[in-house]
Amino acid sequence: MTSAGRDPGLQPERTRLAWRRTTLSCTVVVLLAVKQALHHGATPAGIVAVSLSLLVWLAFLGVAHRRVLGMNTAQPQPLSPRGALTAAACTIALAVFASAMLF
Repeated sequence: MTSAGRDPGLQPERTRLAWRRTTLSCTVVVLLAVKQALHHGATPAGIVAVSLSLLVWLAFLGVAHRRVLGMNTAQPQPLSPRGALTAAACTIALAVFASAMLF
């Protein structure tokens, strides 16, 4: 199929939806971390883990917001290596903080 026959509106829309879905997943993870910390009492380690989780969540929201805004152009650019690294680091950090809260 040639690029002339391709609908350029579908791929950016799918990408926007994927970023929104991922942002929603990160939000749920952070909310569960807050619930876990409050349910077991506010220990210093729990407060630090929740605080770091919130900071990581905010960083991920920033990356996702920039990516979604970047998809609104006529010719969306690929995700920058810095943005991809930040998103991956945020995901890994949330997993580490979540596992740290379990112990």
